Amino acid sequence: MNRNSRTSVIRTTIFTLLLLPLLAWADPAAFQVKRIGQGAPIILIPGLASAGEVWEPTARHLALHYECHILTLAGFAGVAPIKTPLLATVENELADYIVRNHLQRPVLVGHSLGGLLALRLAADHREMVGRVVIVDALPALGATQNPDANAEQLAQAAEQVRAAMLASDAASYAASQRQAIASMVTRAEDVDRIAAWGQASDRTTVVNAMADALRTDLRQDVARIQAPTLVLGTWIEYQAFAPRAAIEATFQGQYQKLPGVKIVLADNARHFIMVDDPSWLQARIDDFLKE
Repeated sequence: MNRNSRTSVIRTTIFTLLLLPLLAWADPAAFQVKRIGQGAPIILIPGLASAGEVWEPTARHLALHYECHILTLAGFAGVAPIKTPLLATVENELADYIVRNHLQRPVLVGHSLGGLLALRLAADHREMVGRVVIVDALPALGATQNPDANAEQLAQAAEQVRAAMLASDAASYAASQRQAIASMVTRAEDVDRIAAWGQASDRTTVVNAMADALRTDLRQDVARIQAPTLVLGTWIEYQAFAPRAAIEATFQGQYQKLPGVKIVLADNARHFIMVDDPSWLQARIDDFLKE
């Protein structure tokens, strides 16, 4: 080995030794991705504490004609958490992912928290997004009971929820989580499956993401979205509290600033529409993508 070669090896070794500590402390990616199918790109984003698996029946259907990118977010369903705020980090990394993988104006399909993320990305990166499908998500979840709530009130309410969830002991937290899921999906086996994802999720990530969603208000920001948008909601889960017309009015009111939005409510599915009534959901998405 000549002198120049030895010098190059020494420099490479030193650089590697300096870099290793940085790699060891680096946060994992804000999401994991599973790809299936070929064709125009569709990105499917699950909701709070859910695995990308929740989208698999829908993705298998769409993969007949599209390339599906199925996400599982950091801290959810066994994926390692990150130290930075989840929603903002996912939005930034997803925008980078679209550019890095040369995805041409992908369709965004988001459920619940994933729907909120889809709205944020479509508003902040208008040129990147082709179409948007929102599954049972609102631009301002924290304002459903009080539409006139301001940013300070939303933040205070979100912090109260966050503090209460963190103060709960492990058994109470798991029980309340399962009770909530039992109202969001119909079949007992689906409750078990979704609850298991929640138990495999990082509690701090879940609580902070929930609080972040509750303080977020995109009712004005959705006016910036240029992509055609389909909102698929549900009402039977909430019929004990409000009639169908009132639920529909809430959707219409929160999305009133979004140009050309199409809102359709499912009559036979709870919050996890893709699980309760996959055929209905797939038919609505098929029709929307053919327009």
